[in-house]
Amino acid sequence: MTKSQVTQASLAAGTPAEQAQPAILSHLTISHFALIHHLNMDWHEGFSVITGETGAGKSIMLGALGMLLGARTDAKSIESGQKKCYVEATFQTASLPLQAFFDEHDIDYDGSECVLRRELTDTGKSRAFINDTPVQAARLKELGQMLIDIHSQHQNLLIRQEHFLIHALDTLAGQPEVPARYAEAYAALRCTEQALHDLREQAAKGQAEEEYMRFQHNQLCEANLQEGELETLEAEQQMLSHAEDIQSGLSQAQSLLSDETGTGANVTQSLRQAARLLHNVASHISTAASLAERLESAGIELQDILEEMERTAQRVEYDPARLDFVQSRLDTLYSLMQKHHVQDVQSLVELRESLGERLNQLTNLDDDLAALEKQRAAQAKALTQCAAELTALRQAAGKQLAADLIALLQALGMPHARVALQLTPRQQPDASGADNVTLLFSANKNVPEQDVSLIASGGEIARLMLALKAILARHKSLPTIIFDEIDTGVSGSQAERMAQVMQQMSAHCQVICITHLPQIAACGQHQYRVYKTEDEQGTRSHISELTPAERVEAIAHMLSGTAVTQAAIDNAQALLAHASALSV
Repeated sequence: MTKSQVTQASLAAGTPAEQAQPAILSHLTISHFALIHHLNMDWHEGFSVITGETGAGKSIMLGALGMLLGARTDAKSIESGQKKCYVEATFQTASLPLQAFFDEHDIDYDGSECVLRRELTDTGKSRAFINDTPVQAARLKELGQMLIDIHSQHQNLLIRQEHFLIHALDTLAGQPEVPARYAEAYAALRCTEQALHDLREQAAKGQAEEEYMRFQHNQLCEANLQEGELETLEAEQQMLSHAEDIQSGLSQAQSLLSDETGTGANVTQSLRQAARLLHNVASHISTAASLAERLESAGIELQDILEEMERTAQRVEYDPARLDFVQSRLDTLYSLMQKHHVQDVQSLVELRESLGERLNQLTNLDDDLAALEKQRAAQAKALTQCAAELTALRQAAGKQLAADLIALLQALGMPHARVALQLTPRQQPDASGADNVTLLFSANKNVPEQDVSLIASGGEIARLMLALKAILARHKSLPTIIFDEIDTGVSGSQAERMAQVMQQMSAHCQVICITHLPQIAACGQHQYRVYKTEDEQGTRSHISELTPAERVEAIAHMLSGTAVTQAAIDNAQALLAHASALSV
């Protein structure tokens, strides 16, 4: 297969406007993680490959990246004999839309670079940082998903998942406002439906209680409650209940002060007479006049007291009918207060008003329900229109995506591949739309397309997923993509074609591929080797970037095994020269 064939297949996937410089992982530091003692690596943009024997530590490096990106981990990950491990990565991020994330979480960000760091101690405690700002691991994970896409064999299963296919269609359609408009309409309808549900429950509960509430309200209304009434009635009840005692006491007091007892001791007259006598001697003693004035004041006060007692005595009257009324009224108030567990009449008044409001609400519920039903119908109609627009957009994008996938799959050694995106109506729309989306696939002649989950082999799914990501890379800013042995189950010639597609992808995003195949290793612009060493300190994993000469030897090892022959070296040089010619 020639470079032009792969290039033409990639161009068939659509070439959008020139993109910004891709986001890249530029530096990685791993310290005391598993078998890695200390790793300090610079990374390049474009297409890089990582090679090494099975068990050399490639999975350890991915584990360290997983820890950095917020995965759960424990103290067993720490290098034996050490107290702490950490992983730190620097990303060049000018092309990624990350500002909103940093603004939302109040983290410093210069718009071009961010640094992620996570530490783990032997006690199991971990700390996470973004640009030196402490954050929760969940925040680290949220940002990490925007920075690195680790594509493993497990992730190939995504192509069988509907939400992934829907996201791909919406991305390739290139009109983000349409799914956004649908999502807004769906959220509005769900909110109204929830309000309707709550109001219906309220209505059902209210109707069950309405009769009792109305009885309580009527009882309180009929009581004609008045604020301060209880205290007034209690005072009157005391007076009426003791009218005879009150009148007797007042009468005797008046008699004592006004000489009605026949003793000749009229207190008022005595005070006046004493005051005159003091005035007569006032010219002889200075205090007599003051004492006389005080006696006169006492006489005036005493006369006022007598008059007040007389008026009070006239008001106090034993009235059995009034006493019965007051007592009955108090019994009514006490009974209502006890029934409703309150301490005063004001609380009864407030309860009466509250019951009245609730009854009014029940009366108005039918109007509120009708208004919400009308609103829900209008929103359902709007959602149907948005869903139809979104479906039409996805159908057009599905046809184009199928054509682009077929072109790339043919370039990847599947000449009879056929792909179709099948959209069928959902029984009930959900947050993603009104469409069920299925990827139909056939790799062979005269075999009808079927659901990819039922028919595709592991190698076919790997190439499908690679092709899809290659197409996506040309339509949106992608993070760094790490392919973890995506070539499993792929033959040599097919591997070369896959490598060429990854080369094309690397023009739009940083691509790092962990591989066991020399055909893919030779196509990388940069090659890193993972290896182990053993010494008195134990077994350790290392990774280093290879020089051109070291690349020849490493690829020769991949071709021939431990014993590197001259034929393997010649073959490795030929693979590298061939890959270099294709990349020109």
